[in-house]
Amino acid sequence: MTFLLLLLFCFLSPAIFFADSIPSTLDGPFVPVTVPLDTSLRGKAIDLPDTDPRVRRRVTGFEPEQISLSLSSDHDSIWVSWITGEFQIGKNVKPLDPTSSKSVVQFGTLRHSLSHEAKGHSLVYSQLYPFDGLLNYTSGIIHHVRITGLKPSTIYYYRCGDPSRRTMSKIHHFRTMPVSSPSSYPGRIAVVGDLGLTYNTTDTISHLIHNSPDLVLLIGDVSYANLYLTNGTSSDCYSCSFPETPIHETYQPRWDYWGRFMENLTSKVPLMVIEGNHEIELQAENKTFEAYSSRFAFPFKESGSSSTLYYSFNAGGIHFVMLGAYIAYDKSAEQYEWLKKDLAKVDRSVTPWLVASWHPPWYSSYTAHYREAECMKEAMEELLYSYGTDIVFNGHVHAYERSNRVYNYELDPCGPVYIVVGDGGNREKMAIEHADEPGKCPEPLTTPDPVMGGFCAWNFTPSGKFCWDRQPDYSAMRESSFGHGILEMKNETWALWTWYRNQDSSSQVGDQIYIVRQPDRCHRLVNHC
Repeated sequence: MTFLLLLLFCFLSPAIFFADSIPSTLDGPFVPVTVPLDTSLRGKAIDLPDTDPRVRRRVTGFEPEQISLSLSSDHDSIWVSWITGEFQIGKNVKPLDPTSSKSVVQFGTLRHSLSHEAKGHSLVYSQLYPFDGLLNYTSGIIHHVRITGLKPSTIYYYRCGDPSRRTMSKIHHFRTMPVSSPSSYPGRIAVVGDLGLTYNTTDTISHLIHNSPDLVLLIGDVSYANLYLTNGTSSDCYSCSFPETPIHETYQPRWDYWGRFMENLTSKVPLMVIEGNHEIELQAENKTFEAYSSRFAFPFKESGSSSTLYYSFNAGGIHFVMLGAYIAYDKSAEQYEWLKKDLAKVDRSVTPWLVASWHPPWYSSYTAHYREAECMKEAMEELLYSYGTDIVFNGHVHAYERSNRVYNYELDPCGPVYIVVGDGGNREKMAIEHADEPGKCPEPLTTPDPVMGGFCAWNFTPSGKFCWDRQPDYSAMRESSFGHGILEMKNETWALWTWYRNQDSSSQVGDQIYIVRQPDRCHRLVNHC
């Protein structure tokens, strides 16, 4: 009995048991730290070739492949997705009939008795280029089935496919999220960004799987199919190597390779994705985000959103808000109105933690993409701050950086902790230069992303310059290295964040801190007009 009480006290009081060995945000703000660059990590990141057995098609006919899970808005439902049939690529492609293969999931709490059945919908998408010499693509049949009526924190077994064709998958399993309450949370949440499909990626995913996550957040830039021409020719820098192409081509089979490689993880652990710039993939008729919006299931309708590019969901006592940086976000935009309504509905007595994610960071001290998303920051930062957002995850910059608590570039004990994890291992180069280094500050008007809007970075540093002359006070720790992070909520006020480097063992910590909420001190809600 004494032992059980001790364990309970340990869970409820991490400050007493862990603060001596692991710092917390209560100890901050911290003096900025830059970990020296490990020059051995600057080798060329090489994509997995299409001959690698991990990306080859291992099924026949209409057997399911690329099976993946994603959460719905709450614990009692989950999405199961998969692909049947082969993709086509060539000058003339004929899409498969999506109704030719049924979308069925058989499931239950006993492996040998899948007594429940759910049906869903199917679709096919195409990536078309109306230019001579460019190849078109049409996908296999993509299936999405939403299972409802599930019990919290329960293991379910399932198989998917078309029973009338006798093309059902092998049996997989997943665990549902705990019920939303201040005392229940997923065990471990993996956070990763800018993955791609390189040998660095394989290290990242291997380490991530070893750390046994219950949920995975992928903060944009998934397959990097747009680093390829339609004939499969690749480059580290598309615009550098292919400046004369009439449209930015993509090689869509890379999406299929990525889905096959990831299936070992995504068929067991829900994956929640938000789009990055590499998912735009412009094609004929100005269509964008076709692969992203088609291949993944999103709880956008369940969360009141009208777009796959932004949505929200609950996982235990956490409310996640996934925002779109490459769709209108200003105060007159539909996304902004949705965000206001979504935040207003959050009950912090049920989901105490508020975590937001989008692709390009607002707070990053690297030269790469420096202050690129300033217009989005100007539009949305006050709203997220006023509702007490606790943690923000971003990608885009191919390095790791964790901030002190910050708001509007000023240290603020009630501001979010911003964490950049764009270090998943993609083919593009690692970010290693900092904007505060001598001669590294970019010209201000070169920094905006044309897709995201104009120049908004008028809020200069305290010295009146565009860049800081030293590592900014908001930047607590930064390092150029590939890796992934694990978030563990201990209770309604303490969460443990751990970042792991790829070059270390999967158990060796690169950065670790307790993120501590102070609701009594920081409770606030401004009047939004």
